[in-house]
Amino acid sequence: MQYKIGQLYMISKHSHEQSDRGEGVEVVQNEPFEDPHHGNGQFTEKRVYLNSKLPSWARAVVPKIFYVTEKAWNYYPYTITVPSMKTGSPELS
Repeated sequence: MQYKIGQLYMISKHSHEQSDRGEGVEVVQNEPFEDPHHGNGQFTEKRVYLNSKLPSWARAVVPKIFYVTEKAWNYYPYTITVPSMKTGSPELS
C-alpha cells in the first residue's frame, strides 16, 4: 500500500514540475475502475502540452495547441499506458 501511495505522489509531483507558462499536464479524467483480471485500479487520462518543449524551428510549423494524450490504467504493481498525439489541426501528409 505504501508503494502505491508513493507512486501516485511521484506521478503528481512530476506533472506539477512539468507545468509552466500555462502548459504542462492537464488531467482530463481520473477515476477508479475494475479490471476482470487484475482487480481494482485507477484510470487516468492526461494531456501533456509540449509546444514550449519544442525547438524554435519546430514551433514555427507545429500548431500552438500541441499535446500528447496519455491514457493509463494503473493497478499495482501493473500499469498499461497508451499514448496518442493530437495537434489541434488536420493531420499532415
